[in-house]
Amino acid sequence: MAGAVAVAVGVLTAGAALPPATAAPVATRPDAVRQGLDALVRSDGVPAALAAVTDGRGHTRTYTAGAGDVATGAGVPRDGQVRIGSNTKAFTAVVVLQLVAEGKVGLDEHVDKYLPGLVHGEGIDGGVITVRQLLQHTSGLPDYTKNLSDDIRYYEPRDLLGLALRRKADFEPGGGWKYSNTNYLVAGLIVQEVTGRPLAVEIEQRVIRRAGLRHTYFPAPGELRIRERHPKGYYRASEGAPFVDATEWDPSWAWAAGQLVSTDSDLNRFYTALLGGRLLAKPQLDQMRTTVPAGHPFAAGARYGLGLVSTPLSCGGVYWGHGGSMTGYETRGGVTEDGRAVDVAVTTQPGEATRRHMEQLVDRALCSPARPDEDAGARKTGHPIP
Repeated sequence: MAGAVAVAVGVLTAGAALPPATAAPVATRPDAVRQGLDALVRSDGVPAALAAVTDGRGHTRTYTAGAGDVATGAGVPRDGQVRIGSNTKAFTAVVVLQLVAEGKVGLDEHVDKYLPGLVHGEGIDGGVITVRQLLQHTSGLPDYTKNLSDDIRYYEPRDLLGLALRRKADFEPGGGWKYSNTNYLVAGLIVQEVTGRPLAVEIEQRVIRRAGLRHTYFPAPGELRIRERHPKGYYRASEGAPFVDATEWDPSWAWAAGQLVSTDSDLNRFYTALLGGRLLAKPQLDQMRTTVPAGHPFAAGARYGLGLVSTPLSCGGVYWGHGGSMTGYETRGGVTEDGRAVDVAVTTQPGEATRRHMEQLVDRALCSPARPDEDAGARKTGHPIP
């Protein structure tokens, strides 16, 4: 999810001396993840990088590199909270699919059944668009973020929908694939209409609590700060430009498409619980994992299900996740079929080359067998896929 606002709370310069990556407990020799995080900081120039690696038994190892505060050189909080952007889409999709299992929503029902007359515009017809097409980005709905201003303010979800409806459809429903945050905006509105409760409450009760996520939350209206220990997030207008502190701002423009805050280890726990069948019954999980070819912003060969992305591994097979891009932060990662999970975060929205480096690091971590010293030093956080 692309950032729409730049929060200027003092301009900070890049290039300060940054500490190397560290893992807890200290291992006896460098490993691929530690080296990868060091490279993201020293070669790609991100202010900080964090990672969590979980083996198939639920043991997690965390890493950090760089500076949590560029101005002071303060360290990076281990497993610190970050804005996880479009990983939020997977959470929203899980809620919708739980409602499908309960018979309250139909994947192939039209949007107008739940939001009559609301989703209509030039080439846009909620009487034709299905819930499945929303979750799979095949609806043709234009992305409302294209019409956002740089104003730092609170947005109501229906105001965001109004921005989207100023634009014409990208294509007829089912006639293509294009990533659009508007799809998940509408999905969130359907959740609220069907349940009679805020989306944030449904995600908290149906996903966050059920998966045992201890450091994940949906920011409340007007909540600008990140609640727990976190590295600062940064924005810069162009490559080589000064970093600007973009940690505290109103994320309401992202809502169902990207508003959540979490940690690398909580994201590993979430995707592990999801793929392990602890959040969805098998019929709905099978639907979620039914994919179509995906394009930008995902890696080559990626396929999009219902809020869930499969990405090919260089060692064979795929991993499942989503990834997210949000003002000040970027995350990439996912879980394999046998329960190994990796998530990597950086504290700025990088360019395409750095995003690919993050994805390559995820691939190396998932394809590299665990070393004995890593297993001995890992800490248990969560549960393996049964």
